[in-house]
Amino acid sequence: MIHPLRLAALSTSYWRKRVFLLSACLLWCFCLQGHAVESKRPNIVLIMADDLGFADLGCYGSEIKTPNLDAIAGQGLRFTQFYNTAKCHSSRVSLLTGLYCDQAGGAKLNRGATIAEVLSKAGYSTAMVGKWHLEQQPTDFGFERYWGHLSGATNFFTGDDTFRLNGEKWEVPKMLNGRPFYTTHAVTDFALDFLEEATAKDQPFLLYTAYNAPHYPLQAPESEVKKYQGRYDAGWDQLRIARHQRQVVSGLLPAKWKLSPRPDHIPAWDSLSKEEQRWEAQRMEVYAAMVDILDQNVGRLVDYLKKKNLYHNTLFLFCSDNGACPFERTRGRKLKPWDANSYWTYDAGWACAGNTPFRLYKQNQHEGGISSPLIVHWPEGLKTKPGSITDQPAHLIDFMATFIDLADADYPKQIGERHIDPLQGKSLLPIFKGETRTPHETLYFHYANDRALRQGAWKIASAKRGRWELYNLDDDRTEMNDLSAQHPQRVASMSKEWFRIAQDVERLKGKQLAPVGKKLKKLKFRKDTSSGSAR
Repeated sequence: MIHPLRLAALSTSYWRKRVFLLSACLLWCFCLQGHAVESKRPNIVLIMADDLGFADLGCYGSEIKTPNLDAIAGQGLRFTQFYNTAKCHSSRVSLLTGLYCDQAGGAKLNRGATIAEVLSKAGYSTAMVGKWHLEQQPTDFGFERYWGHLSGATNFFTGDDTFRLNGEKWEVPKMLNGRPFYTTHAVTDFALDFLEEATAKDQPFLLYTAYNAPHYPLQAPESEVKKYQGRYDAGWDQLRIARHQRQVVSGLLPAKWKLSPRPDHIPAWDSLSKEEQRWEAQRMEVYAAMVDILDQNVGRLVDYLKKKNLYHNTLFLFCSDNGACPFERTRGRKLKPWDANSYWTYDAGWACAGNTPFRLYKQNQHEGGISSPLIVHWPEGLKTKPGSITDQPAHLIDFMATFIDLADADYPKQIGERHIDPLQGKSLLPIFKGETRTPHETLYFHYANDRALRQGAWKIASAKRGRWELYNLDDDRTEMNDLSAQHPQRVASMSKEWFRIAQDVERLKGKQLAPVGKKLKKLKFRKDTSSGSAR
């Protein structure tokens, strides 16, 4: 028989053990729950604008009304040294694959896996809306849903015959959802439809939204254009100064990076006749309206995510495919830009303002061609102070690596008959966490006869296969002080590395591997040959 005191002691020990085990279980469950919250994979909304210059958003120095993107930037993170490839289709290849364009097989994507293919294998639902500009269709490369145009540019009011919905031909209507068809609005209409479908599933989603705006033709509803009437009468010279001042005062860029001078191929604004000034100002008014409408539609996406209580765990990224476009391709001035038959563009004067404070444009591998805004917003994952600015260099090729990290996904070696090249990009997550990321040792750039290579602060660049120029971007990101004569050995070693990557990684051949010349090439831009008054 057990003594009563011994029995009491055993009972006490029993209950102590029970309490201890119960507490341990509760703590374990709490930790598991906490781990589940911490490891919950975010939704991803990736937005690419088309031909948007570095300085064309309010939060990057512009006077154009972009309150929605400005608000996202004010709560999130802005990059000042984020790079694209300076051209529409090549930037889309790098964004989708994490590889350099020709390395991935160019528009065929025959050596690259897409972010949709990789994330769908990791349990994400995947959708795309907007401009494709590559071969086949998005639904052939891992996107479960797609609406948009396969072409590189389209009429904003009437579209073209390349519009597709989930792989099937889609006829552009005169009206969509109760208002006249306009491509920028329609992109968002279908994005919201796909989001509604995705949010009904118990899985995270990827939405890639590729707006065609503000790519030419410059077309916008009359009421939107008239919001900017008279705004650009002072011209591009004054606009560049004003934008640069805002960039410096806001802390976006350091004052030591001086505003690059207006190039010789752009006339001084005051040298134009009153008639030409009015025509030029009108073109920029339409462009501003297109950017304004783009921002309005970004606001629609944000409002939806907030309404669905998804905004806090959605990684929201906004960038552009290249710098502002200098191509003069206007077909007549007489038709107004809200007429579906109109076809306006702007030229190098306004493109130079769009890329403030940098040099050159879309297609060139100088900073004006390859520098993009990048706005990042993610309340549950971004550890930087709201409204922060980072000057850490990054590139479109980094998106794939970042998404692989976030989704706990695997990068494939083969998809079907496609043998996939090794990933070039590096994850942006350290930067999102407020850390200093181990940078790329080398960033390589190429389009047609324009070339560049960046290693640390040093960059070589060649325009139209003119001689190599050398710049120290820490001191001179506007590329005004060519140091090639002072550092010929550095130029030689960096150019050797450019050719190594071009041949061994990108697999370029023939004229694409021709040596650069011994002199700078004089850049030529087509002048406006259209006739008639604009209004």
